[in-house]
Amino acid sequence: MTEQTSGSCAGCGIMIQTEDAKRPGYAPASALGRNVVICQRCYRIKHYNEVAPVGMGDDDFLRILDGIGSTESLVVMVVDIFDFQGSWLRGLPRFVGKNPILLVGNKVDLLPRNINLNRVRNWMQHEAKERGLRPEDVVLISAEKGQNIDELLNRIGELRKGRDVYIVGVTNVGKSTMINRILHDYGSTEMEITTSPFPGTTLDKIEIPLEDGRSIFDTPGIINRDQIGHMVSPADLRKITPRSRINSKVYQLDDGQSLYLGGLARIDFVRGPRQSLVVYVDNDLYIHRTKLEKADEVLAKHHGTLLVPPTGEEGVKALPPFVKHSFKIKPTETTTDIVISGLGWVSLQGKHEASIVVHAPKGVSVGMRKGLI
Repeated sequence: MTEQTSGSCAGCGIMIQTEDAKRPGYAPASALGRNVVICQRCYRIKHYNEVAPVGMGDDDFLRILDGIGSTESLVVMVVDIFDFQGSWLRGLPRFVGKNPILLVGNKVDLLPRNINLNRVRNWMQHEAKERGLRPEDVVLISAEKGQNIDELLNRIGELRKGRDVYIVGVTNVGKSTMINRILHDYGSTEMEITTSPFPGTTLDKIEIPLEDGRSIFDTPGIINRDQIGHMVSPADLRKITPRSRINSKVYQLDDGQSLYLGGLARIDFVRGPRQSLVVYVDNDLYIHRTKLEKADEVLAKHHGTLLVPPTGEEGVKALPPFVKHSFKIKPTETTTDIVISGLGWVSLQGKHEASIVVHAPKGVSVGMRKGLI
């Protein structure tokens, strides 16, 4: 189950070459004699946690996925439960053809303890159908913690019926971490796919042979440009990427008050009766409450210093300007979430009508959904 595909990097899938250290896939000739060969880029990510951008565009990644529809395979689509909208792989039916799909929600360990996981599964099924996808099943896992990997393997075994398995998803949903967990727990520890918090770590299709002559293929993650993580520095990306279970934060707001989520987004409670806004973001992200009439002044004075990330003047300059997104919350018996792709969401009880304006960097997806919790 763990043989390395000949000539390719075991970490990212790129073809190994020994001629040009500046091009993707470079490895020194002395490394070719090892049982498992990884390129220099993967080596530096693994051992030094370095950022290692490469010259591959979206078309390169899409080309790799385009061939899945012509195969007879089980397609496993992995999404980040904490950033469901931002991690949704758009146009998936075009890639998979008539192949069955298993939807996997990763990072379940980040969700608050009080959440009903059966409701999350049903919610994901509903959201998938709204996007034109009808998965055979939904499995919730934590690749990082190894949670529910047994259940995932059982469902893959039941659904693949002797076929190959393709693992697909956008960047940073945890596809490679999930495969490494499977390899470590049920296979060999000799081969390990490179993982990092940086987009575009996997560069080409990685084949992992199975005992029945079929294979599991890890594919490169498609980059969703509307996620806020693509607009900040690697250091700031680490600050907004949750690593432990989210603790919700509750703020009682009157109309005419605002919340800053670091310096990456602002939520204005423009109009409505006093109510609670429940914030679900990384536990260490600084949240600042101020009056709406002073909000612009606070940003101008403290962006990059008190309101971080982005960090420092360079971080502020690199961030696109804020644009407004207006929402009318109608009275409902359920909660309503306002989601900022790649950052988190704010939940309102929804018992009263309210007018909310969200300011986020241009290009970041901001939307409203039925409450997850």
